[in-house]
Amino acid sequence: MRYISKIRSFMKREAVLSVALALALFSAFLVHPDEEYLSYVDGQTLILLFCLMTVMAGFQAHGVFTSLGAGLLRRSRSTRQVEITLVLICFFSSMLVTNDVALLTFVPFSLTVLRLAGQESRAVPVVVLQTVAANLGSMFTPIGNPQNLYLYAQSHMSLTRFLLLMLPYTLLSLFLITVLLLLHKKEPITVTLPSSSSSSKKKTLGAYLFLFLACLLAVAKVLPLPFLLILTLGTVLVLEPALLKRVDYSLLLTFVGFFIFVGNIARLPSFNRLLSGWLDGQVAAVAVCVSQIISNVPAALLLSGFTADWEALIVGVNLGGLGTLIASMASLISYKAIAQHSPEKRRPYLIRFTWINVLLLSANGILYGILKQ
Repeated sequence: MRYISKIRSFMKREAVLSVALALALFSAFLVHPDEEYLSYVDGQTLILLFCLMTVMAGFQAHGVFTSLGAGLLRRSRSTRQVEITLVLICFFSSMLVTNDVALLTFVPFSLTVLRLAGQESRAVPVVVLQTVAANLGSMFTPIGNPQNLYLYAQSHMSLTRFLLLMLPYTLLSLFLITVLLLLHKKEPITVTLPSSSSSSKKKTLGAYLFLFLACLLAVAKVLPLPFLLILTLGTVLVLEPALLKRVDYSLLLTFVGFFIFVGNIARLPSFNRLLSGWLDGQVAAVAVCVSQIISNVPAALLLSGFTADWEALIVGVNLGGLGTLIASMASLISYKAIAQHSPEKRRPYLIRFTWINVLLLSANGILYGILKQ
């Protein structure tokens, strides 16, 4: 019974990983393990994802993002300015530090700021818009979220082409989020934040900044990925070996599980024909729909094996992060924070979250239709 309890606890804590491993195991019964399994796993995506997560863990450990947010907030003089700052910092930071890191950093920070400012009643609207902003801001760059990182590598498109592809949707999303923020009330406010007692060493932060730039060079295909991995591991092992414990290895294993599942079912002729038929001419729409059920990262991994329309797939899984609470797993970070902070606000949060997501998904869907004509 004790082992069953541990398994249940693990599945509840790591729901997506559990599904990925279960699907991989199920598919192994359909396609027995052989030498082709080695070709399923995209090592380039895993290396870059690991290096980025390690660097972000270093920045988080030294309070870089919180210090940045605090610096911006000290200039705010009204409730509207505070809310605009808290939301837009998620939008723009997610382009470089991923939507997960942006929400893990700035949602708890925002709840603290609102409490200190006596504006806890604004927690739901602010956190909802932060979540939407992080999911939509992150779609602009290849390193903004895991599915972009994977699809960017698989598609072999240039960085310029990727940015231009996502630019219209990013600009529309920024405009709509700003409009929603301007509809919020404006009252005078003084934000008093506790003084920072960070003792971070400049050399250490400089090293993480250097590693981040190296990651960007690898994304731009200037720096070889094996060299980036050696550089990242070597630097962290010398400076802060304990930092490696803060990397989200469950996400890496989730990718491996889905790689195996997708690789196996792609070898089943009947399933291959079925999914290829669904995707014919409607890749983006299918990607949006599938994302609502299994979230956009698994949707990207699944559908990438059945279509070569990379642009439609990239747009589809990014817009697919809007909608249900699990459409983007990063959204669960915010929901859990609200549930722990104010359990009575869970229902209002879900209602507001849903209608804003539907609004922005509809607007971006219309834009996609216009641009495809």
